Amino acid sequence: MSRTEEDVLAGVGPRLRALRRARGVTLADLAAETGITSSTLSRLENGKLRPTLEQLLPLARAHGVPLEELVEAPLTGDPRIHLRPVRRFGLTVVPLTRRPGGIQAYKVIYPPAGRSRLTKLQTHEGYEWFYVLNGQVRFILGEQDLVLGTGEAAEFDTRVPHAIASATDQPAELLTLFGPQGERAHLSKAHH
Repeated sequence: MSRTEEDVLAGVGPRLRALRRARGVTLADLAAETGITSSTLSRLENGKLRPTLEQLLPLARAHGVPLEELVEAPLTGDPRIHLRPVRRFGLTVVPLTRRPGGIQAYKVIYPPAGRSRLTKLQTHEGYEWFYVLNGQVRFILGEQDLVLGTGEAAEFDTRVPHAIASATDQPAELLTLFGPQGERAHLSKAHH
């Protein structure tokens, strides 16, 4: 095994311990959740046992983190983040957060108004905040029908019927923060 692989595996134990403690879970609780014995979990956390993929997969699932976060491959010196756009309901959505759960960040590109109609009003659990990076959007929230331009922001409870679409013949780009369990983004105003 190369020195780099040793370094990567050596960091797994402390990360596992930190994740477990951050969740406020005991070794016994985690053993019940994963099917891995408490003594094996303790040896993994203390670096006395080299983790296997069969152990890491249920641990990543239990902690709600991607597998690569447990392993934390060494930095390559390349600072770029490789974002993968997804097409959803005619929109281009770029996930900006990798951690599952909690508040999620997205860049959303709405097609020009002529190419898509405003979808019917929708409701779902959660809380959303968006900032218009570029263009104009038509934002319907309950009985309100608004147009927001570049630099404007809105926040709302997604249980209120709502719809968002580009308001012009140009695409509109938004930065969106969404809390699936209704978490609100805590944004503070900068003091000048």
